[in-house]
Amino acid sequence: MFEYLMFILGLALLIKGASWLVDGSSSLAKKIGVPTFIIGLTVVTLGTTLPEFFVSIIATLNGEGEIVLGNIIGSNLTNILLVFGLAAVITKIRIKVHASTTLKEVPFALLATIVLFIITNKTLINGDESFYIHRADGILMILFLAIFIYYVVELARENEEVFKSKFRGGKIKVRSYTERYTQYLVILAGVVSLYLGSRWVVSSVGQIATDFGVSTFVISATTLAIGTSLPELFTAITAALKNNVDIAVGNVVGANIFNVFWALGVSAVIAPLRVPSFILLDIIFLVFVTFLLFLFLFFGRRDEFEKWQGISFVFIYVIYVLFLFLRG
Repeated sequence: MFEYLMFILGLALLIKGASWLVDGSSSLAKKIGVPTFIIGLTVVTLGTTLPEFFVSIIATLNGEGEIVLGNIIGSNLTNILLVFGLAAVITKIRIKVHASTTLKEVPFALLATIVLFIITNKTLINGDESFYIHRADGILMILFLAIFIYYVVELARENEEVFKSKFRGGKIKVRSYTERYTQYLVILAGVVSLYLGSRWVVSSVGQIATDFGVSTFVISATTLAIGTSLPELFTAITAALKNNVDIAVGNVVGANIFNVFWALGVSAVIAPLRVPSFILLDIIFLVFVTFLLFLFLFFGRRDEFEKWQGISFVFIYVIYVLFLFLRG
């Protein structure tokens, strides 16, 4: 019972800590003159993936590779199938493919999953059957992230007024702290909360998995992934209700790219991660789901992501979760 309480409290600390860190960092960035749209593209986007990032780092330091992979793969699947799926069920999402800046980032999300697939399947390249994500792989992923950030910043500069209007219109909400010491305290509170939350979550996953008779990957890819994806879920649903497509889509796309290139990349640099062979099927499934999102967004009828597509995403997610627990 104690482990379950630690898990719940840990998730709460992760979510609140990420919020504090984003608020404090955004306020500090504004104070020193960083353009608002740059803050939205970097600090706010990074903030949605902070729970996954901290959990991955702590799990790596503890030698829990299954938790790292389960957390990242599960979170990305949750973001696409559950978060975006529910947003589409609540309201029909109209997609202006040629006008949307966010949709120009979607190919990077597909690239991230393909890179993950190739890195974990080195047999395709050099016959290596060790199934490890090495430090060199982590460095490569971080380089891809740097390219992505440069790409979206340059893209945003061409549409700066669009991004500024999102902040002015209250579509991206960040609490502002004017005093410098308050900003530092909020940032510190966020980091401490994220650290403690990730420690508690990682330490309790093993016992919860034992109680259910499944692997730590299953708990990490389901319960933990849903918990760490709650900020993305709330943001996407709110944005969908306001018919703000760029925020709803960008929330999912940006989080998935950062999860692979940032959270997994840094984890692999800290220590090589062993990839159990049974997880390769989940990675293939992630590639398929991301490709399906790509097809729906770019080739959907009447430039819309319709409710039936959202329902199908949620249904696929439920089937996947059932499969995980049956597989154990």
